[in-house]
Amino acid sequence: MAETVITRFAPSPTGYLHIGGARTALFNWLYAKAKGGKMLLRIEDTDQARSTEGAILAILDGLRWLELHWDGEPVYQLSRAERHRQIAETLLAEGKAYRCYATPEELQAMRDRARAEGRAPGYDGTWRDRAHSEAPAGRAPAIRFKAPREGETVIEDRVQGRVVFANKDLDDLVLLRSDGSPTYMLSVVVDDHDMGITHVIRGDDHLTNAARQTQIFKALGWETPVYAHVPLIHGPDGAKLSKRHGALGVEAYREMGYLPAALRNYLVRLGWSHGDAEIISTEEMIAWFDLDAIGRSAARFDFAKLENLNGHYLRAMSDPEIVGHLKALVPDLPDGGALAERIGPDGWHKLERAMPGLKERAKTLVELLDNAAFLFAKRPLQLDESATKLLDSAGRETLADMLPKLAAVEPWTAEVLEACVRGFAEETGRKLGKVAQPVRAALTGQSTSPGIFDVLEVLGRDEALGRISDQISPVS
Repeated sequence: MAETVITRFAPSPTGYLHIGGARTALFNWLYAKAKGGKMLLRIEDTDQARSTEGAILAILDGLRWLELHWDGEPVYQLSRAERHRQIAETLLAEGKAYRCYATPEELQAMRDRARAEGRAPGYDGTWRDRAHSEAPAGRAPAIRFKAPREGETVIEDRVQGRVVFANKDLDDLVLLRSDGSPTYMLSVVVDDHDMGITHVIRGDDHLTNAARQTQIFKALGWETPVYAHVPLIHGPDGAKLSKRHGALGVEAYREMGYLPAALRNYLVRLGWSHGDAEIISTEEMIAWFDLDAIGRSAARFDFAKLENLNGHYLRAMSDPEIVGHLKALVPDLPDGGALAERIGPDGWHKLERAMPGLKERAKTLVELLDNAAFLFAKRPLQLDESATKLLDSAGRETLADMLPKLAAVEPWTAEVLEACVRGFAEETGRKLGKVAQPVRAALTGQSTSPGIFDVLEVLGRDEALGRISDQISPVS
């Protein structure tokens, strides 16, 4: 019987869930789902000086928003420190670790010597084979792993292939600090073993860590998980991803108006592919995902591609579903309180009625809200520069001539309104654009908007006629 695949996402809560971490979580989640397994969540909060409760909440919220639901309760690494210490003591008792009494000054001197001699800085093994009787009185020791000095440590990586490390280049790492606190390297190994992790999928900046952790696994007689080290995400210019490229927290993408399904689709294509497929549903991702299709070269983040993809998802989504996303988003926007007040309890229905025209023109939820601002604007409308040009004397004259025609329309529907405006244009010898554009400017304060007949219908008779009247004889 094949073993159950168990992956883990193990962020350090020293900041937000950044976009690279979100992709790592997605890959772990997809692989577990594809193999009928589980993805566990481990919060690696052993760095007490930098870990914050706010960062933990941001990570959990980010994963939930992306709809990457982990199995079971989150494991908090700090709460398992006693277990980690027990394992260090076991290695010590078995002669696979030793007490190191080197001072910070001595360690710095070792690093300085190594650099001066052109070697990689590392611990030189001073206390590796010294007798316990030589221990300085009153000095608390660290416990170091007695790493093999001969031979090689080999990682058969599912993404990187066979990676070989010369053991002479891997020094004796610290397992327990002199204050008794476990280090990252020890904690990760113990937790991966105890949680039954079968596959470790993470960034390739952890590749050297995999060699060190493999040595600890072997020293403990534990089975090493399968490793898959994924290339990092770079910016469009090929440089390491920075904030100017898009290295932002997941919550920032939410506040910019991206949809979780679109962001998942975009992230899965950063380093993984399935033929020429670009638009990939979550069900297809799960059916197709495997580690062998992850590339070895760094993926490049491209905001324009993400926007276009998000626009596709927006257009494909039902109008009520979009309104649901907007209702959830608005309270978290910088001006969300004021915006919610302008929309009011009845405005959501108006917004949903206008959605067919709005979603065709927007790539993000925020852009859609910006384009919909005219629906909730107070009279008299503030005109932008292009609308002001349209409402010159000729434009206002067109509005004045047409207003009685519009006032007589019955019923107030887009179809009847379109017939009215087209008929007016024909009767007066005006081109349709010369009629519709001043109407658009009067109704929206802008020169662009959804279809003008839909706008007239959604605004309603009283509001639409009032806005047109305001512009015929504008107050100076």
